[in-house]
Amino acid sequence: MKAKLAIVLLIVLTEGSGFIHWLEHHLLTCPFKASTGIDCPGCGLQRSFVQLIQGNFTASFKFYPPTIFIVVLLIFTAVHLKFDFKNGAFIIKMLYIAITITIVANYIYKILNNQLI
Repeated sequence: MKAKLAIVLLIVLTEGSGFIHWLEHHLLTCPFKASTGIDCPGCGLQRSFVQLIQGNFTASFKFYPPTIFIVVLLIFTAVHLKFDFKNGAFIIKMLYIAITITIVANYIYKILNNQLI
């Protein structure tokens, strides 16, 4: 059963006409950027996630640095809900703080380097 699931995931996530190709061409438009023309603090998350699932960690980080932290938070939270780690809630709080700091620092960096448009 696990082997069949792995084969299906491999087929779905392959290049060409697979899920990743579809995802790259159907990204959602940021409503804030569409109305103001300025990037919001979350702009780049979708492109970063696509690069991350393709295995391009440096490209993912360049598009949106907090993506890797967000994925780690989601995975850790799911595992924590299943196994109930002793300090799991504290680790989740620290990941939230790290994500928030990274988002703010990334947005300030974009402002200072005129990369918002």
